[in-house]
Amino acid sequence: QLAESGGGLVQAGGSLRLSCAASGRTYIVHAMGWFRQAPGKGHEFVAAINWNGDNIEYADSVKGRFTISRDNGKNTMYLQMNSLRPEDTAVYYCAARFVDSRDTYASGDDYTYWGQGTQVTVSS
Repeated sequence: QLAESGGGLVQAGGSLRLSCAASGRTYIVHAMGWFRQAPGKGHEFVAAINWNGDNIEYADSVKGRFTISRDNGKNTMYLQMNSLRPEDTAVYYCAARFVDSRDTYASGDDYTYWGQGTQVTVSS
């Protein structure tokens, strides 16, 4: 089970830190990722991280502004979001899948487990 937290309302240029806490199983050997869905749009890839954090991938739209990380000891993944823009407004979801490689995954179809989402709203 995955549970996101940390969403909220922030002004443009501000920062938020999202957390994704995993429970019910160990996610150490799982690749994980963040996706978002804005009103009227489909799921959009944001960032992905492999099981031990040494392979990371970002969408072009968030490179240089967002940082994905994980703490396997706490079974938690994070998304630090800086320099937020109104177009970052969306529901943010975390996802996980079992993997036995260093791969990351940018497609939602590659993930098995999903959280319920947390709303991020950036005002202009």
